[in-house]
Amino acid sequence: MVKKKTEIDQATKQFNEGLEFVMRHPMFAPLAHHAQFVRREGSLCPEEGWAVVTMNGQIHSHPKRRAQPEEWVYILTHCLLHLGFGHFQEKERPDLWNAACDYFIAKFLWDMKLGKTPTGMDIRIDYSVKSEEELYRSFLDNGLPPNFYSLGTAGHGFTDMLMKSPESNSWNKKVNWQDCFGKGLAMAVSSAVKVTAGYEAYLGAEKEVFTLAQKAKTWFVNSYPLIGALAADFKIIEDPLLCQRLSISVAAVDAEMKEIYMNPAAGLDEQENRFVMAHEILHVGLRHHARAEGRDHYLWNVACDYVINHWLMEMGLGAFPRVGGMHDPELKGLSAEAVYDRIVTDMRLYRKLSTFRGVGLGDILEPQSPDWWNRKDGMALDDFYRSALSQGLEYHEEQNRGLLPAGLIEEIKALAQPPIPWDVELAKWFDHYFSPIEKIRTYARVSRRQSSTPDIPRPRWIPNAGDEEGRTFGVVLDTSGSMDSKLLAKALGAIASYSISRDVPLVRVVYCDAAVYDQGYMAPEDIADRVSVKGRGGTIIQPAIDLLEKAEDFPSKGPLLIITDGYCDRLTIRREHAFILPKGQHLPFVPRGIVFRI
Repeated sequence: MVKKKTEIDQATKQFNEGLEFVMRHPMFAPLAHHAQFVRREGSLCPEEGWAVVTMNGQIHSHPKRRAQPEEWVYILTHCLLHLGFGHFQEKERPDLWNAACDYFIAKFLWDMKLGKTPTGMDIRIDYSVKSEEELYRSFLDNGLPPNFYSLGTAGHGFTDMLMKSPESNSWNKKVNWQDCFGKGLAMAVSSAVKVTAGYEAYLGAEKEVFTLAQKAKTWFVNSYPLIGALAADFKIIEDPLLCQRLSISVAAVDAEMKEIYMNPAAGLDEQENRFVMAHEILHVGLRHHARAEGRDHYLWNVACDYVINHWLMEMGLGAFPRVGGMHDPELKGLSAEAVYDRIVTDMRLYRKLSTFRGVGLGDILEPQSPDWWNRKDGMALDDFYRSALSQGLEYHEEQNRGLLPAGLIEEIKALAQPPIPWDVELAKWFDHYFSPIEKIRTYARVSRRQSSTPDIPRPRWIPNAGDEEGRTFGVVLDTSGSMDSKLLAKALGAIASYSISRDVPLVRVVYCDAAVYDQGYMAPEDIADRVSVKGRGGTIIQPAIDLLEKAEDFPSKGPLLIITDGYCDRLTIRREHAFILPKGQHLPFVPRGIVFRI
């Protein structure tokens, strides 16, 4: 009696191990959780069979047969696949249809290398047919081969699909088994990617329940190609204590560490999580962290928030958070740079506004090192962000996933182009003001003669009369102690070379720090040799500009080139001009001329 009880317990243990594996497998978990497993005396399973399945999802297993857990995995998944593949169909010959379906399931499991085929169910998988229907028609025409009788889990001579259950209840009649299997396939693919990437040890290893923020991220990866690639690369951190330490009220993004912080205490629903997550991802994809260029970081963040939120509301992506955010219909159609130029005129008002991080705090977290984005790792990551967003735009348009704001499309396409180096832009500036001098032939002395024909005068090339008049420009150099000598060397070297190549004979140079020093006209090649950083404290540039504008010996249309680090007062300039600034610095006013950043 004790021996019999031990055998029953061992059989049950092996069955439960196989069932537990099936319940954990991401592909079969949705099917298994909707199915009902019956393993008791008097079940519908034949005496010589392993298991049968009914059309309403009941799987009746033999209560006494012993098998290895791997064999039970094969048997149970075989029955579940009948439901997932939609095999329960009315046919003229149910036995032949059942055999055709059994073959396709056997082939599917053999390709997956899942479980172990029980003894007596082995068959060579060598039929080249496209569907169960095609194989079924072949059986109708040619009969059923002998080795196909034992493919099912019900045993020889029985079908393992029961079209009608003897029980009269309506349990599970409304379950869409094919949809469940589709969800399982998606989960299996996602888990397989994580296993390949090293995030999971095996399929279905992750048991954590998805939060609303994680569901929002998954939705972007699976359903929204514009930012799906960027969303997949970011880690979602939902730690209320960490958010409290970082003063994050709703959300923030760290582009350097590829992390998005979502505060669970904000109480966002799934649609609001989508909106906020898309907001943070677009901050990174549109390079807002690198485009500040010396602007006030918080006000720049506010300007970017206005632009992104308006785009997201136009796209209908998620729901605007109930906790509030930046939105002003009057700023519609403006770029982040234009919005920034507008809000700096009322800094007292805009500094009181709250980003998704909080009042006075930007939700774009700054890197640990200020020059990180100019290093090799930072530049490589920045290139990845730009390429991921531009490729996402291509996929979005190819798959017709909906209309996008024109401003967003323009920004993405502009960022996809490599930036023009500052010296190339400076060369274009010279080309605009100094066109090539036209040269003519003249016989006026001094002409040249050849020794072989001394009696024949030879012409020479000279500039056309009048072309060299007014061919100059003014250079205002900030030589205060805050200026970087390397910056001056780069700028003056470029100015000298471009001036010489464009036949500019002389350049009017004015130095300025706390006072103004007029150096008069200098040859381009002599400028760099005579410049030194004085280091007398403040910088006063306006008197130098006034000096050139009022000088009688300086052309009225001569352009000005101002080299400074931005630590100056507001300037009033009444003629064409341009600025050369160090990268990361900005002027304390909105410049009217071109700004070249070194």
